Amino acid sequence: MALDTATPTAPNAYKPSDLIGQDIDAYLAAHQTKSLLRFITCGSVDDGKSTLIGRLLYDSRQIFEDQLAQLEADSKRVGTQGQNIDFALLVDGLTAEREQGITIDVAYRFFATDRRKFIVADTPGHEQYTRNMVTGASTADLAVILVDARKGILTQTRRHSFLVSLMGIRHVVLAVNKMDLVGYDQSVFDAIVADYAAFAAQVGLADVLAIPLSGLAGDNIASKSDKTPWYSGPALMEHLETVELDADRLQAKAFRMPVQWVNRPNLDFRGFSGLIASGVVRPGDAVRVEPSGRTSTIARIVTKDGDLDQAVAGQSVTLTLADEVDCSRGDILAAATSAPEVADQFETTIVWMADEPLLPGRPYLLKIGARTVSAQITEIKHEINVNTLEERAAKSLPLNGIAVCNLSFDRPIGFDPYSEVPDTGGFILIDRMTNATVGAGMIRFALRRSQNIHWQALDVTKASRASDLGQKPAVIWFTGLSGAGKSTIANLVEKKLRFEGKHTYLLDGDNVRHGLNRDLGFTDADRVENIRRVGEVAKLMLDAGLIVLTAFISPFRSERRLARELLGPGEFFEVHVDTPLAVAEARDVKGLYAKARAGTLKNFTGVDSPYEAPESPEIVVDTASMTPEQAAEMIVERLRQGGYLRPDPEFSEGGGV
Repeated sequence: MALDTATPTAPNAYKPSDLIGQDIDAYLAAHQTKSLLRFITCGSVDDGKSTLIGRLLYDSRQIFEDQLAQLEADSKRVGTQGQNIDFALLVDGLTAEREQGITIDVAYRFFATDRRKFIVADTPGHEQYTRNMVTGASTADLAVILVDARKGILTQTRRHSFLVSLMGIRHVVLAVNKMDLVGYDQSVFDAIVADYAAFAAQVGLADVLAIPLSGLAGDNIASKSDKTPWYSGPALMEHLETVELDADRLQAKAFRMPVQWVNRPNLDFRGFSGLIASGVVRPGDAVRVEPSGRTSTIARIVTKDGDLDQAVAGQSVTLTLADEVDCSRGDILAAATSAPEVADQFETTIVWMADEPLLPGRPYLLKIGARTVSAQITEIKHEINVNTLEERAAKSLPLNGIAVCNLSFDRPIGFDPYSEVPDTGGFILIDRMTNATVGAGMIRFALRRSQNIHWQALDVTKASRASDLGQKPAVIWFTGLSGAGKSTIANLVEKKLRFEGKHTYLLDGDNVRHGLNRDLGFTDADRVENIRRVGEVAKLMLDAGLIVLTAFISPFRSERRLARELLGPGEFFEVHVDTPLAVAEARDVKGLYAKARAGTLKNFTGVDSPYEAPESPEIVVDTASMTPEQAAEMIVERLRQGGYLRPDPEFSEGGGV
């Protein structure tokens, strides 16, 4: 049961609609048609974000009697306000949050007034939980950035303001909180507003409303406070009820709908379901399917309540087309006269959200809308210091780092710049090994090179080259610790293959670093780039019809997987030269382990840099039980049994060019 609606429980409490007691059906009908505002609260630690949201829930009369009783009990037990109600406890639901008096996770709360419905995300203030703040901001129309009136603008205030700008949130409320602790002094408020305005101009925040308030006392939250007669603006709740929604703004843009599902309940119906990201669509409108470019017209707009004459941004619908065109999950249905661009290389802004750093060249999965593609960061153009907005060079990106990066996809996609349509320009990066979300990003624009480079059709094929050489091309990828015996065994394998008249090439780790990769060191980022280049070279040599052998430590599974995925089925053999660290170190032919142990050689695999052993290699060489000669003979025999040492019938049938 909710609180007694006849007697307000706080001086500023909202009075619920009279329809609740008079006509509940009319109240529910009116509630369904209210607009919805999503907003976040953010700022530095202990600025009062959770308390503010608790007060909003309390003053809008969204607390039930049992919740209030529990709140009063919790306030006395773990609250920070003595015997008074601690409103932050309404939002800080985790035990760790209550014990520490901080917000860790993003807490979502729903409430409503007579004019609008709201979903508010209380985001953490600690720097280490910045990634959670980005999650909350990704769907918000407005940000309430809190500042403790006693402390003014802090580092985390700037960080969150920059992220708010980056995420495209257009409306900002600068909530100067705890004014009761500075005696409601206007000069304090004015100084903070002036300081913030200078920073906001730097990051492009144009629509900023500053409000002096007290979350604990309720001043200027639900209604104007007589304790700040010098403030002439609206109370926070009034502003939240009247601010423009992004959905309204997006309706004026060109039509876009990422296809989430191809709806085929029977042979007579084929529709395309999704959330309209921007614009308006009507039956008869000409549309284009991107990235294929096929065109058709809208036949019907289908919903569970019947067909519509039009649908707008923010609505989920099923569209049917007048023609049988190929359209799949992940494609974009767009206005034919104003279609999105199509490209596979972009300049983006990325917020890194994982403990393991972002490394250029490493393959990641990328999800944009309902489409998932393989992607690589080809270049970190610069990292952004969010405190000073300084742009600095970087080879990797740490947790909570923000950088402008060039990104390459494995296929073209349809897109809009994030600043235009967030749903078709925003993406997340996913670790291919763990499926964990490791980053979030925004497309800025397509790189010009992606429009100027095209695949050239060649008449001489890999099959014809291999047929002429009388063999089936493959890449034999030797991996293992330094000193494991990779180069020794690979060298023996090549000699045996040459003795049988086969055409080979051995790419050795040390030799490649004298030329192609001489500019690379041994940091994780350089190791990733080292293997990326070798993988591309091996692919070219395989295309020439050769049997390619590579002998590299290649310590990371992600890069070995990238090399495998560059090739076709059956073209990649991973050979794990499995030698215990103690045995490899005892050999130490080059004296590298000794230097690493002495601290004069940094980032050495097995000592202060990890080696990720293969999980399912094609061949395992146990150097404890076989000699290099025996290992080489075993590998050649496997190639012989697999048909790699004789012409492939499929290749031979065509012959020639």
